[in-house]
Amino acid sequence: MCQSLVDRVAQSKQLMAVADPELLVLFEDWLDELEGEVTALAREQGSLTPENLAAKFGLSRRGATFLITKLQREGKLS
Repeated sequence: MCQSLVDRVAQSKQLMAVADPELLVLFEDWLDELEGEVTALAREQGSLTPENLAAKFGLSRRGATFLITKLQREGKLS
């Protein structure tokens, strides 16, 4: 939990360096919502591939791979 908070603060600082603060809030909200939808899909379907995740949510394959890896690292996906 604590490591997750530290990671989130670090990520926010990195994004704030390159993004408008108002856009940053919208991006973080979107990413939180997307992560929730992806974890729910993983519970329903089991394993996810970058290809099916990209097709389902309109992401690039690279973006889907990033999201899967991020959620696995955070322990939200197995």
